[in-house]
Amino acid sequence: MKILIINFNLSGLDVDSFKSQAHIDAMDFRGVEGLISKYFLGDEKDNLFGGVYIFKDSESLDNYKKGAIFEFLSTHENFINFTTKEHEVIDGPSIIAGAKTDTLV
Repeated sequence: MKILIINFNLSGLDVDSFKSQAHIDAMDFRGVEGLISKYFLGDEKDNLFGGVYIFKDSESLDNYKKGAIFEFLSTHENFINFTTKEHEVIDGPSIIAGAKTDTLV
C-alpha cells in the first residue's frame, strides 16, 4: 500500500467556502481506481489544508497523480505552497494496531 499526503495553504478563499466545496467534491474521490480511503485535512489556525490518501499500490497512486483531480488540485489558484509526500505502509505493525491493509481490505 502507498500513502500520499497533500498539503497547501488557502489564498483568496475563505475556509467556509473551501469546506462547502469540499463537501461537493468529496464524491469525486469514490471513482478513483485503487483509492482505499481519503481523509480531508484542515488546520484553520495555521492555514494548512490537504488530504491523506491510501492507495492499494504504487500504480494506483501514480495514475491518480496523472489524472484530472490531481491536476485540478495542484494547479488551483487558491491552493498555494502545494506539496506532496509519498510513504510506504509497514503492514505488520499496522495490522497489529488495527489498520486495514491491502490484505485485509
